[in-house]
Amino acid sequence: MHDMSDEPQPQQPKPGRAPREPQPDGDPGTPPAKASDDPGTPPDQGGQGDTDPGTVQMRAVSDPGTARNKKQAEGGPDKTPAQAQPPKQPKQTESESDTDPGTVQMRAVKGTARTPGAGTPDREQPRTQPDSDPGTMQMRAVKGTAGTPGAARTPGAGTPGPTHAPASASASASASAQADNDPGTAQLPTVSDQGGTQAAAPAGKRKRTGWRRAIPTWRMTLGAAIVVVLLLAGGFFLGYSLVQIPPANALATKQANVYLYADGSVIARDGEVNRENVTLAQISKDAQHAILAAEDRDFYTESAVDPKAMLRAAWNTALGKGKQSGSTITQQYVKNYYLRQEQTVTRKAKEFFIAIKLDREVSKDHILEGYLNTSYFGRNAYGIQAAAQAYYGMDAKDLDPARAAYLSALVNAPSQYDVVAHPENRKAAESRWNYVLDGMVKKGWLSASERAGMKFPVPKESTRSTGLSGQRGYITRIVREYLTQNKIIDENQLDAGGYRITTTLQKPRQDAFVKAVEDKLMSKLDKKNNKVDTYVRAGGASVDPKTGKVVAMYNGVDYVKQYTPNATRRDFQVGSTFKPFVFTSAVENGSQTQDGRVITPNTIYDGTNKRPVQGWDGDPYAPENEDQHSYGDITVTEATDSSVNSVYAQMAADVGPQKVKQTAIDLGVPEATPDLADGPAIALGTATASVLDMAQAYATLANHGRHGTYTMVEKVTKAGTPIELPERRTRQAVSREAADTTTSMLQSVVQNGTASAAQVAGRPVAGKTGTAEEDTAAWFAGYTPELATVVSVMGQDPVTAAHKSLYGAMGLERINGGGAPTEIWTQFTQDALKGKPVTDFDLELQPGSDVSEAPAEPTTTDPTAGDTPDESGTPTGQETGTETPGQTPSTPAGQTQGQTDGGTTDGSTGGESPTGGGTADGGTTDGGTTTEGGTADGGTTEGGDASDGGATGGPTGPGWGFAPQGARRE
Repeated sequence: MHDMSDEPQPQQPKPGRAPREPQPDGDPGTPPAKASDDPGTPPDQGGQGDTDPGTVQMRAVSDPGTARNKKQAEGGPDKTPAQAQPPKQPKQTESESDTDPGTVQMRAVKGTARTPGAGTPDREQPRTQPDSDPGTMQMRAVKGTAGTPGAARTPGAGTPGPTHAPASASASASASAQADNDPGTAQLPTVSDQGGTQAAAPAGKRKRTGWRRAIPTWRMTLGAAIVVVLLLAGGFFLGYSLVQIPPANALATKQANVYLYADGSVIARDGEVNRENVTLAQISKDAQHAILAAEDRDFYTESAVDPKAMLRAAWNTALGKGKQSGSTITQQYVKNYYLRQEQTVTRKAKEFFIAIKLDREVSKDHILEGYLNTSYFGRNAYGIQAAAQAYYGMDAKDLDPARAAYLSALVNAPSQYDVVAHPENRKAAESRWNYVLDGMVKKGWLSASERAGMKFPVPKESTRSTGLSGQRGYITRIVREYLTQNKIIDENQLDAGGYRITTTLQKPRQDAFVKAVEDKLMSKLDKKNNKVDTYVRAGGASVDPKTGKVVAMYNGVDYVKQYTPNATRRDFQVGSTFKPFVFTSAVENGSQTQDGRVITPNTIYDGTNKRPVQGWDGDPYAPENEDQHSYGDITVTEATDSSVNSVYAQMAADVGPQKVKQTAIDLGVPEATPDLADGPAIALGTATASVLDMAQAYATLANHGRHGTYTMVEKVTKAGTPIELPERRTRQAVSREAADTTTSMLQSVVQNGTASAAQVAGRPVAGKTGTAEEDTAAWFAGYTPELATVVSVMGQDPVTAAHKSLYGAMGLERINGGGAPTEIWTQFTQDALKGKPVTDFDLELQPGSDVSEAPAEPTTTDPTAGDTPDESGTPTGQETGTETPGQTPSTPAGQTQGQTDGGTTDGSTGGESPTGGGTADGGTTDGGTTTEGGTADGGTTEGGDASDGGATGGPTGPGWGFAPQGARRE
């Protein structure tokens, strides 16, 4: 065995550097390469310091005591190498590192190693060379194959097994390695693992080139899919937790209040939104099935959202097949009720999550009901109930399959499928209608035989009105006021809407009233050529005396054109229509004249024009009669027939103005009526009660003195729940004798007086005409046993709203109560009672009402004697009452009012320019005279100058309710 001890030992390298061994050629640190004893055997790999490019280089790793190229010499030239050459294997490149840390890693190099030796020729041998980078060693695979697949194992210290090194066969097919500092080499770094093997990447792996590089691998696709799924799941749970069910939007909760006639037909709808919410029970099953067939046939079995339908709709929309929602009924309801209609991703996302939550919290029936109440059907109709009324004039509960299918088809395209507004789209509308019906058959909601016989239900013409035009706006306004004033519903609740209000108005009679005004008044006006005709207004109201229900009203030509409702306005004097209340009060209170006679229809009064009122403590008052006519002695009935002002002014003083006022209030005139004065002028109708107020009072007379506040509302419901109405209570406002005796006397007005035009009605009629100051209004208030109706024709400037006289209106000298108002009343009453049996008044008259009693002969009176209070109701002192603005008493200049009527003299005058001064107790003043007896007919004497004296008897001014005397007509 060859002795290794004499051989030089390699130096121990510094840590981190490969060991370097001496070479024979004098290059230190380079291990020599030794030739094999067998010339045919490939020599072991030795170390060499050649830096020729293409050589095999090696570098030492961390173990300084090991050299992997060290040859295991057995001694002697005849010995074989320490490791035999393995059998030939297929050509390959092989590189392997020892598992022991500290080994030297080799790389094959292309080149020739010269091994000097005695007699040994130069041979081509693989050489090794340390890496030019101190302390590091990198392996690279070089193109080529090793001639001998095996490699010699060079055991080193601590190496458990042999290490294979690549062998070379030829220059063209050899394993070669190149130094790092050679720029021409291709390098493959090995993986370094302590104690492990470092191997080069397999040779021949093809790289992705061209368009293939843009296609993701299956690993990339799978990873991306997993990421997307995770993101979607996280987004869903995040959205579900963050999005809450919001309160309903303002538009969805707004509803219209529906006003109905007594028979249930619609008068009008108010509010910003034409919607009337109904319960599912108030919607026919056919209508429910039709909407499901049109929009969501699997509504009751599917989830709240349908992602497949949403994707399909989005795809179809992208392809230009029309805008499609893909939303379920639940999603559509969420959009209508909770969200808005904008088309945004945010809104759609909220809709998605709210629908899921809502579906878990409420029932399917609740969602369907809400959807039917919030969907838009065209014609400004929101909800199925409003749509049924708008297209077919019926309630949703009455919809049949054909009509329900058409309304359901409208939801898809409300404007386009309205075949009345767009007849050119009828084919498309019918196609959609058939689709709905076929769906109902398919789902088993409609039989095929019933489906086969159906014809397309053409809807009614659309009403283009604002909804409040004509009488509708007036009615809704008056009914609203009635509800709020009687504290049935407050204004805020009404503004929110949703109420179904059934009024007492009867449609046939309402239409009859409108027609009567048109025929007898409006059609006779010439507004283009006669300016006064532009001032004409009309108002009317009719009340059932037995029930107090208002059955008809007329308020104006059009609420849109004339906003003020003429039936309820309180700014025109009622005129002589107030006179019957004076007589009723006289009978009710058993009043007597100044000379002690009981007041009955046959009591005789002095009807002289401008006769001063006697027995009145206030300023002298001497009203003029219509057309300045003096009637002399006249019965109360005759005075009523001719509407004699002087008689009724005196009667008011006889009864007592305060008692007259109270009787009017008891009959139905509101206590707060403007200008309801306390003086004698109250008899002439200075009060400005409304047409409806007067109708209520006359209805009490027609009902034998029993009064109950009128009512305009029959029933109120909200969402099917009734609203409690105040109980109507009646009471005996005045005695039956007082009311019936008044009725008897008012029948004479129609038979013999100013209201003779009412005879045309062909029924027993009682009534009274009236005219306001300066002919600004003309009235007729009349009644039959069945109806009490009041009509007024008024004058008002359409621009300034100032009251205007009606002189010259309709081409007449003037309009009085016996003209147009009575004619309107007569036509309306004929139509309203058409077909009703004629009935007479059942009257119980005042005892002695048929006895006539003349006034007593005039006697000389003591001018110093004062007025003596008596039981007849003559005022005993100063009374305070409602102030009458603008009603200042006046007396023609130079006239003294000193009439006697068997009693004391009233020599006082009232007004801004009193004439003929005197004292209220009959005394004299400086500038006036007092008559001592006078004539029974109330003759007057000329008095002194007003500047010499004035009235001293009582308070003067408008607070006593005096009316001007110079303009009174009736």
